[in-house]
Amino acid sequence: MKKYLILLLLSFVVVGVNGQTKKRTTKRKATVTQRARTPEQMVIGKHMLSLQWISWDYYGTCNITKQPDGTLRCKGEQLSRENDDYLRIDGEISIVDAKHLVFTGTIATKIYHINNGQECLREGTFDFESTQNRKYWRLQQMENPCDMCADYVDIYFKR
Repeated sequence: MKKYLILLLLSFVVVGVNGQTKKRTTKRKATVTQRARTPEQMVIGKHMLSLQWISWDYYGTCNITKQPDGTLRCKGEQLSRENDDYLRIDGEISIVDAKHLVFTGTIATKIYHINNGQECLREGTFDFESTQNRKYWRLQQMENPCDMCADYVDIYFKR
């Protein structure tokens, strides 16, 4: 009798109350879906944005939108919570592939201990690449032109 009750109970748990088995979603299935996205689908939308001098604990945002003429517009900022430091980007994005973006526009940074606390403005064309299986694109022209230091400007993949 005990064995019968245990088997009945197990079959009830496996099958469920209404006689249907429940679907399971797995992490692997989500990864396959992510990989199936086109590079444009990966890029268009709202992203986290960071500069290491400001914080890796809280992020700014960067919005990449498709314009009526087909160009991709990128605008975003990260603001310090402790002072008036900031990172601002504004320009256009071209997609080379899923791991390489070309940004043409302005990158402005203001960090209290770099360039005597004055804004550093970069204008031109810059590469953002995702290397070593990272989940973000990093500015490849890292050398800050206003001071002798490296800036890690990162645009994170959408979640």
